[in-house]
Amino acid sequence: MRRQGGCARRAVALLALIAAAGVASADDASYLAPAELANASGAEIYSHVCQGCHMPEAQGAAAAGHYPRLAGDPLLSSWQFVAVTVVRGRSGMPAFGRQGFEPLAFLSARLDDAEIARVINYVRSHFGNHYKETVTAADVAKIPHPGAAADR
Repeated sequence: MRRQGGCARRAVALLALIAAAGVASADDASYLAPAELANASGAEIYSHVCQGCHMPEAQGAAAAGHYPRLAGDPLLSSWQFVAVTVVRGRSGMPAFGRQGFEPLAFLSARLDDAEIARVINYVRSHFGNHYKETVTAADVAKIPHPGAAADR
């Protein structure tokens, strides 16, 4: 006979582990709370949100997945390509420009349009990239965001 509630108990245990990991990371000096991102520079956003996958010098990585290099990347010549990628996600990369409620959205960072613009400008002007065009929060706002009313 199958026991009822086993799946629910496993789900609760998983959520408890995730919550404990979040509390532990909040005590880490390198952790930036979402409210602190509002005042963070593009470099700080990169180091706290992007660097874990794309690496400190934006050289990319390949392990359990493929994380493309951003250093010297000609695809970054199009700020729109970069903005759509950050806002909507791509190839397993989460959507950082989510709006509205989404289940399990707490598993990845959510960036507002100004934060996305700052990190795009940082990546496009560092790591051997020399793209001069500046992206604004208004530019990023024009991109359809996951979870926005128009997306439903």
